[in-house]
Amino acid sequence: MRERDPLLPWLIFTGLSFFAVILLWYFGLIQRMIDSDRTYISPIICVLYVLSSLHCLWRILVVSREGAAAQKASELVARDGIGASVGAGLVAGHIRDLITKAAHQRGRRVDQTLLLRVLADRLKGSNAFGAFASDTMLKLGLLGTIIGFIMMLAPIGGLDPENREAVRSSMSLMSDGMAVAMYTTLVGLAASILLKVQYSMLDSATAKIFAFAVDLTEVHVVSALEGGGTAAE
Repeated sequence: MRERDPLLPWLIFTGLSFFAVILLWYFGLIQRMIDSDRTYISPIICVLYVLSSLHCLWRILVVSREGAAAQKASELVARDGIGASVGAGLVAGHIRDLITKAAHQRGRRVDQTLLLRVLADRLKGSNAFGAFASDTMLKLGLLGTIIGFIMMLAPIGGLDPENREAVRSSMSLMSDGMAVAMYTTLVGLAASILLKVQYSMLDSATAKIFAFAVDLTEVHVVSALEGGGTAAE
């Protein structure tokens, strides 16, 4: 199951992202963003991105461990048959559930559709948090855009065209509002896209483990149980 391990692609992607952040910091762009965003929405989005990435890493480690356990279960089934221990992990637990179900079916066909749905939900775990976090960061960026435009347009209402000092001050406030709108939009979009890439790696690895489990159980487990294998006797 090494080809299904999402840890290495995640580490490569995160390393490239971290290198890009270092470059932005070196050229002073991050500091400029912090200084220009008086709403602090951009730093909040960055903190949420870091926390969500850590959650993604935790889920990747869990899925990687389940992949290794599924591979071990497959080797045990191929070597000892379904009558022996199939090890630990969600896939091994699914196999044990199938064996228990077949024992109560009394020779009838073993339908694992519902059990596969349960297995899929267990494998996905809290993967859906990625979509929620990505959408939240995008919405925060749009919120910053609206606040920035409000800050930009607010000075126009009471502007006196003949007062040069007031015009100069209004132009400065409009510039600050535009900076807030642009920076929050940029950070929100970038963080949302980068987080979606991370969770797409996680979802892809989860789907591959599920497909591996379906293939393993349909070919080796269900067929043996319906054919009067050792576990069914």
